[in-house]
Amino acid sequence: MCENVQLICALCRVGAYSLYRRICCKGPPPVRPNICVLCLGLSGVGKSSLLAMLSGDDFHKVEPTIGFSIKAILFDECILEVKELGGSDTVRQFWDRYYQGMQGIIFVINSTGTDEELEYAKTELRKALDHPSIRGLPLLVLANFQNQPGAKTADEISKFMDLESETNKRQWTIQGCSLDDKEGTQSGFLRFNEFLLDNMEKRAAENGAGEINRV
Repeated sequence: MCENVQLICALCRVGAYSLYRRICCKGPPPVRPNICVLCLGLSGVGKSSLLAMLSGDDFHKVEPTIGFSIKAILFDECILEVKELGGSDTVRQFWDRYYQGMQGIIFVINSTGTDEELEYAKTELRKALDHPSIRGLPLLVLANFQNQPGAKTADEISKFMDLESETNKRQWTIQGCSLDDKEGTQSGFLRFNEFLLDNMEKRAAENGAGEINRV
């Protein structure tokens, strides 16, 4: 029931945007593909706040995600339907139940974390990426809290997490981000979205469905 309500809210947001475009732009908005992606990360890394900021919600009043939540994030080239999963010990054991049908993965990391905490995040990321249901899907790593003292850079996080080893398995990118830099955070999605759209086109070609509509 909770999932249905969250999905309805996300779709209402998309519908409201379409209505705005019809009124203000004197015509329907161009058709953009909807892409389902999963957002993972340990507890306290700021997943919910980042998604709220990107979707235009008030991120100052965000509560930690206990089970999962759904956000619709609008981009010029596509609409991301993001299912965010809680990062607590009790929820992580059920992450793989939500992998089916996903088209991309977002993994959020606390860039101010200790080496021990980052090693833990690395282990959980590897465990997720090795699952057959999401193996090979495009990956976006968000190194959050870049505005905090002692934060490791995106390059430092990439080396620590050994993300280069994913080069031959999937398309991936990493972006340093924070809640006070929406534009910078969005820039990380530009390449990620290209990966997602390329992947959709390849699958469409394999299935004989032709090209997808790019805006």
